[in-house]
Amino acid sequence: MVAHAWAATTSDVTSALETGPGGLTSAEAAARLMRDGPNALHTVHVRPLHILVNQFRSALMVLLIATAILAFALGDRNDAVVIGIILAASVLGGFVNEYRAAKATEALHDRVHHSTTVIRDGTAQTIDVTGLVVGDVVRLVLGQLVPADIRLTEVTDLDCNEGVLTGESTAAAKQIDPLPADTPLADRTNCAYMGTVVQSGTATGIVVATGAHAEFGAVAAGLGGDPPQTAFQKGLSRFSVLLLQVAIVLTVFIIAANLILGRPLVESLLFALAIAVGITPQLLPAVVTTALAAGSRRLAAAKVLVKRLVAIEDLGDIDILLTDKTGTLTEGQISLIGALAPDGRPDDDVLLTGLLATDAADTQSSSGNELDTALWRGAGPVADRVTAYHRIATRPFDHVRQMASAISAGPDGRHTLAVKGAPERILERCTGTGPEAEETLDRLFAQGSRVVALATREMPATQTTIGDDDERELTLVGFLVFLDQPKKSAAQSLRDLDNLHITVKVATGDNVVVADKVVADLGMTSGGSITGAELDRLDDEEFTRAARERTVFARVTPEQKARIVSALQTHGQSVAFLGDGVNDALALHRADVGISVDSATDVAKDSADVVLLEKDLGVLARGVAEGRRTFANTIKYVQMSASSNFGNMFSAAGASAVLPFLPMMPSQILLNNLLYDSSQLAIPSDRVDAEALRSPSHWDIAAIRRFMVFFGPISSLFDFLTFAALIKIFHAQATEFHTAWFVESLATQILIVFAIRTRRIPFFRSRPSALLIAAVGIVLVIGVVLPFTPLARPLGFEALPVSFYVFLLVMVIGYLVVVELAKHVYYSTATFRPQLPPRWRGLQHRLERRSSRFTAVA
Repeated sequence: MVAHAWAATTSDVTSALETGPGGLTSAEAAARLMRDGPNALHTVHVRPLHILVNQFRSALMVLLIATAILAFALGDRNDAVVIGIILAASVLGGFVNEYRAAKATEALHDRVHHSTTVIRDGTAQTIDVTGLVVGDVVRLVLGQLVPADIRLTEVTDLDCNEGVLTGESTAAAKQIDPLPADTPLADRTNCAYMGTVVQSGTATGIVVATGAHAEFGAVAAGLGGDPPQTAFQKGLSRFSVLLLQVAIVLTVFIIAANLILGRPLVESLLFALAIAVGITPQLLPAVVTTALAAGSRRLAAAKVLVKRLVAIEDLGDIDILLTDKTGTLTEGQISLIGALAPDGRPDDDVLLTGLLATDAADTQSSSGNELDTALWRGAGPVADRVTAYHRIATRPFDHVRQMASAISAGPDGRHTLAVKGAPERILERCTGTGPEAEETLDRLFAQGSRVVALATREMPATQTTIGDDDERELTLVGFLVFLDQPKKSAAQSLRDLDNLHITVKVATGDNVVVADKVVADLGMTSGGSITGAELDRLDDEEFTRAARERTVFARVTPEQKARIVSALQTHGQSVAFLGDGVNDALALHRADVGISVDSATDVAKDSADVVLLEKDLGVLARGVAEGRRTFANTIKYVQMSASSNFGNMFSAAGASAVLPFLPMMPSQILLNNLLYDSSQLAIPSDRVDAEALRSPSHWDIAAIRRFMVFFGPISSLFDFLTFAALIKIFHAQATEFHTAWFVESLATQILIVFAIRTRRIPFFRSRPSALLIAAVGIVLVIGVVLPFTPLARPLGFEALPVSFYVFLLVMVIGYLVVVELAKHVYYSTATFRPQLPPRWRGLQHRLERRSSRFTAVA
């Protein structure tokens, strides 16, 4: 590390760090990496002990453990031991599932990488940023996140957005001269700092600090806590609060009733707490994390990575997708197909001017610019003529100017400024342009070609820099013509998204005619197009109307993309934005779901919630469907828990008030709940009906409450019929009553999943997964045979007569038939889709997601 690197000259820094223009040797870099550790602020690691401790954070769990200990101390040791074993099994189940989910998260982080260009052994190499060490010579380019603290040695129009460190919204211009030692961070113009963004230009510099020693290390240390909750997590929290409220009411009622009946305090307290735990789905976190972990694995197989597991639900929530064009709707393989004079004639001098206007001397050093790469690749023999020119100065492309330029000295000694860029920008800076240029442009755009305009201007031999005033009063030279064919798979991908009820809109920096042609070629239903210049002339209301009605937005700026996203959100719809460049970062931040690709710029990947390993809308469609499938399976468990648990615990509360004994022992209630929840761990693997994937669903506690109140009493009705039969027909005493209701309660509770999981007729029109069938079958067998095993006595069970199982079969069939009839009534009279009114839902989702957009920098 170098203290006060900004105060030292570049030669002093080079000497102090024992490096040079050729960088470090590989051996020296490896030694420094061993000494200083990886260049990382935070690494995602699974902490088993932390996960285990999390299992005991439930207040009910802690209270139940304390009560069990008290019961053991007061002599009720049998129940205490049984409860302890059941609690241990519950904790172990939760631990295993959360551990698997944590491992899935770790795997996701391991697959998202940032790379940088470093000079080692005298050659340029691309390495992962975690491998950077102090003394490395690094190249910075447009759109890159600065990977470490760097003392700049060469700068070409470098501007860095340092808002993450300084809070300043405007970019800071950089230079290389030393500064006073007391210069504050915001004014250290000769350094580029980790986590800031290269907004324009290029640079080379020496790494002076890495990892936690970088300036950003102190900022990252304050971000080490748990990230804010997403909308999905807050929905789970609200559901838990609902069940807790019901549990409190039932617990108070049961304790009061049992004390009035003169039952022992410890027994009454244990029973009441068991009821409370019974209505609380203990394995809800396990089911949710299992569903999300399974979803993440399926998404990863489909080439979709989510930064946080809970972002899977957000992905399934998309109503509108705003996407770029290149590489998404088109092949993304740019090919040079011509170099034309303004009148449309082929002209090699136009091609030569294009090569001279690049910021690189050959295709190998074209900084990843796809147009420059295609230009050099297609230049042929003309590329050899470039060697006769001497490069004097360059000014790289940026998204504000939309052009790049370079000064070269030709073989005749004249110095010429060559400028290339968006035709609209170049033409407005040219003089003496005839109508044939516009005609040529219109023809090229109508063919779907991508066009770059070229212009020149003579420069004084003494000038070695390029400013804004130099890029004016130009002479038009001609046009470079590129072609990017529509992607063959895009038409089907668009149909897949349409089947998911997702509206696709296109935001592109390309010409409006080209964008319209691509949209038409792919068969998209278009609401028309509009340009960025036209958008600038609209007021807020007109802008919002245009955003909603139009399909293509051409020649739009980064700020306009973000504003389009905001306008689409005003009507309560969830908006996703797909982009991969530095000019997409604002819109990625603003969107409800930011989506980027693995090959994107660093700032785009860091701004995104979801990273696609393949830039294909078909991949995204599969990701959306997987998000909806995950949410649908989670809702199945929530509905099951809300209705079945409420019904069973309401039955227990009512029976405890009228029976001369407890309807079920506390340990039996907990065992019943554990077995039931264990069978539901297979729900994440369940199939989902096609209609559940067609449109997004959202948390609605009111709808869940209606479902619970509607179906819960049906469960209680059959419980009370069972109670009556046990007392009047079977003349059951306490132990036989406990055993019979345990078996009946478990059977009806787990078998009803086949009815609740679908609106269709189960098995005939909606087939559950084999794993769910197997899990339910195994648990049902355990419940039926348990009274005949050696465990029956310590658990307080006894063998039941065959006649009871005949009765049980009749009750189960009757229960399933009644539930099917109730489903028809419920879904025909109630609007079930868990969704708030559009305006409210949109506001809620934006507020919740905005709070969780940034978590920590890895």
